[in-house]
Amino acid sequence: MLSHTTSIRVRYADTDKMQFVYNGKYLEYFEVGRTELLRKVGLVYAKLEEAGYQLPLIEAGIKYKHPAYYDDILLVTAIVNKLYSATVNIEYEVKRESDNSLIATGFTTHMFIKVENKKPTKPPKIYIDTLKKYF
Repeated sequence: MLSHTTSIRVRYADTDKMQFVYNGKYLEYFEVGRTELLRKVGLVYAKLEEAGYQLPLIEAGIKYKHPAYYDDILLVTAIVNKLYSATVNIEYEVKRESDNSLIATGFTTHMFIKVENKKPTKPPKIYIDTLKKYF
């Protein structure tokens, strides 16, 4: 298992008329968590693209538990549980730093495609070699 936690401060622009973080923002927070998880292990997304691969989103889900508000610091934990899979499944947990309350949980599912033809492909060697020491 591989996990990483990133902190994000809620901007005013992230909130809606109810003063809650707008529901669609959580997918952006998940993206930050996912990107920072890969950065932590030395696999910056740009490296995957340079190697000829992209990782589009094919499914996502979110469960909202409590609202988050302007200026909250949120802790976004991204978790990868399986390495050898045709898809990359990442789970997320979002907590408020000040009281550790669970704000949201969710997941994203991605698949690797080749840059030149946009066709699905198995996880590339660069991905497997970088992440295998965590499994």
